Amino acid sequence: MTIKQVASVTEGDVGVIDGAGTWNQSDSERKERNEDLSPAHWIAQHGRIIQLPGLAQKLTEKYWIGAIMIAMVGLALKLALVASDAFPFNSDEAIVGLMARHILNGQWPAFFYGQAYMGSLDASLAALGFAVLGEEVWVIRLLQALLYVATIMTAAALGWSIYRSAWVAWIAAALLAIPTVNVMLYTTVSLGGYGEALLIGNLLMLLALWVWRQEKGFALWGFLAGLGFWAFGLTLVFTIPTGFMVFRKLWHAKSKLVITIGAFLVGALPWLLEAVGQGFEPFLTELLGGAISGASSGGLSSILQHFINLLLFGPTVVFGLRPPWSAELIAVPLVPAALIFWLTVVAHGASRLKARDEARAGRWLLFGVMATLVAGFLLTSFGADPSGRYFLPLAVPLALMAGEMFTSLLTPRIGRWAYAVLGFVLLFNLWGISQAARSNPPGITTQFDPVAQVDHTYLPELIQFLKTEGETAGYTNYWVAYPLAFLSGERLIYAPRLPYHQDFRYTDRDDRYAPYSVEVAKSPSRALITTNFPELNQILAETLVQRGIDFEVTEIGPYTIFHRLSEPIHPDQLGVYR
Repeated sequence: MTIKQVASVTEGDVGVIDGAGTWNQSDSERKERNEDLSPAHWIAQHGRIIQLPGLAQKLTEKYWIGAIMIAMVGLALKLALVASDAFPFNSDEAIVGLMARHILNGQWPAFFYGQAYMGSLDASLAALGFAVLGEEVWVIRLLQALLYVATIMTAAALGWSIYRSAWVAWIAAALLAIPTVNVMLYTTVSLGGYGEALLIGNLLMLLALWVWRQEKGFALWGFLAGLGFWAFGLTLVFTIPTGFMVFRKLWHAKSKLVITIGAFLVGALPWLLEAVGQGFEPFLTELLGGAISGASSGGLSSILQHFINLLLFGPTVVFGLRPPWSAELIAVPLVPAALIFWLTVVAHGASRLKARDEARAGRWLLFGVMATLVAGFLLTSFGADPSGRYFLPLAVPLALMAGEMFTSLLTPRIGRWAYAVLGFVLLFNLWGISQAARSNPPGITTQFDPVAQVDHTYLPELIQFLKTEGETAGYTNYWVAYPLAFLSGERLIYAPRLPYHQDFRYTDRDDRYAPYSVEVAKSPSRALITTNFPELNQILAETLVQRGIDFEVTEIGPYTIFHRLSEPIHPDQLGVYR
């Protein structure tokens, strides 16, 4: 047997068989242990393993089988929730579906409709799904579920790559397979790129570690960093720390740096072409959160407000203590223990940064991702968003840190208690998901503003009514227009030109797809649809009467429909904007 073969076997021996115990050793003991791993020492100390030539392969197979089984549990949970209609179908997801349909018809947009900071990668993948399985909402969510399976698998690969421990990999995978409500939501419902961002982030971390150790994979890292930059700027929380690692390692190899930068430009080509054609300013502005509702103008006051938002909204949603759309706690009896657990994980992870072992670079990389996200939240307009979606990149680093902490507890004396704690955390997450799913409406929703939480279970009835009445065009608000268009096969086109905020605020950004407004303007008949807004209904009725326009009103669930108007009218003539 060659030395190379011995090294291969021993690496599996150290990572899987002895991995749990190594975390209980002091740094000096660990250093001495690593120094003893010379070829001669391998042969002397691990002869029993070397005599079993198939053991290394069996250990590797066992690792992957375990990771796949855990990922399948996560997939089954997602599909069960999708089948139970736990996730309402909202406008952002409908736009992804409409973009995918238009892509199949030969219209490829570079960015999410009406935005300049989220590329159409998600919609392009959805288009592939539509081509194979049909244009259905469940296809969009199946795609997201499969992307998340890949995220779980790559997270497990990170656990192995950083810690050389199958237990770290499996525990991290389990915490992601049965995750917090926040992670479950934004990795099941498509908002244009969150699932892709998480997967690309994991791949960037894996490749950065490969570059750091062997100076390989730098071109692929560059391409994925560029692709992520176009697909969703949130990937910058991964690109910045991994880029620091990659560039530091390759600084002496200028040719490799040039290749890396060139690969980045290739991946980011759609973003670059649009920015060159239309000017860089709007793209850079939105990349930094300029389109966020409630974004401040900057300065120390905004940083202070973002810091307050971070303290109030961050830990509670990241640790699964509340859903992202509400300030109310979930799984309340278990909240104190869950909070203590995750704070302990963070403290343990911080304490391990001082360790000088083979996992050192990986630990710092994970904390680099977390630190970059916190800095971005404080210093950009994304800190004005009260939802939990921008904390999503913390899920994988926290799961891996928890995995390391658990492996340090896997000793004969307290091992069973470690399993009990892991079971408790998974139970807490499952309780929160179940509680949110049962509270339907709103269900597990992306809408944190109650006025946007429209009960779309009545949407099929609305579609049938509009078809029967021949009201195929008109005006409504953002949260009705695009689900209505997608589910009706774009036979019902309603431009989002009516306000839904109770103070009558309206932004032109709601009108994401200009061809709809053009088509509605050409229609001789235009109905008006509102949702849960009595004050607006009163203004519409009074204005129509004042203009001598005959009409009828029908209510279907949360929808109020003004139809059979004797003459068409534009929202600008209704006096509804404040």
